[in-house]
Amino acid sequence: MKRIVIALSVMALLTSCVSKKKYTELEARNKETQDLLNTATVKLNTCLEEKAGLAATAATLKEQNQGLISVSKDMTVLSTKGAQNIEKALESIKEKDLKISRMQDALTKKDSVTLALVTSLKSSVGISDPDIEINVEKGVVFISIADKLLFKSGSYEVTDRAKMVLAKVAKVVNDKPDFECMVEGHTDNVPYNGTGVLLDNWDLSVKRSTSIIRVLTNQLGVKPEQLIAAGRSSYIPLVANDSAENRSRNRRTRIVVLPKIDQFYEMIEKEMKKQRP
Repeated sequence: MKRIVIALSVMALLTSCVSKKKYTELEARNKETQDLLNTATVKLNTCLEEKAGLAATAATLKEQNQGLISVSKDMTVLSTKGAQNIEKALESIKEKDLKISRMQDALTKKDSVTLALVTSLKSSVGISDPDIEINVEKGVVFISIADKLLFKSGSYEVTDRAKMVLAKVAKVVNDKPDFECMVEGHTDNVPYNGTGVLLDNWDLSVKRSTSIIRVLTNQLGVKPEQLIAAGRSSYIPLVANDSAENRSRNRRTRIVVLPKIDQFYEMIEKEMKKQRP
């Protein structure tokens, strides 16, 4: 603006001193200068606006950059925690896999143990009669003997043939003094109609149990403290009492062998060693 004032003053002084032609040239040149000045002013204002816009953009970008840095730090923390969680999860999976593997091994060994124990008992008893069954359920050994080998129908008097079978059972019990044996009498569902002290199948089942115990203790040397007498009457049948054959199966005496755990595994180990090549 100062230059414009000076220029106008000069022109005023020169108007009176210069020719009209010269004045016209100066005036044209002044207009050109004014146009250039106006253009420069517009460009300057535009540049100032752009500068302000760029400054605002720079401030926004700076703020965003700080936010990204913060997020990056958070992500690093989360990534570290995530890696730790993944590691813990993998360790947990490994532990579960190990437990599953051990359970599978235990089941496999259990099957082998069951087979070895039954084989050992059958070998000790030396019985191959189909009316005598030896099996294991939940770590308990059962020797089931059909009553036709032990008693006459409706009787609790032990037969001579039964004494031969019981002598082999007594051998197992006497070889394992820490074992306990529960002798269970079982009948069919035909009501007991005999005479004497017996009233029903409960009495008959218990009396048959005590009769076998007396043979085992009095004649075969089994310690009385190892034996338990029990009667189950007709309430635990193997099969339905709907035929003579099935009723015959249900009339039985079951000897439940309850070894101490160390005796149990000692016997198993011996039998397993025998089966190794």
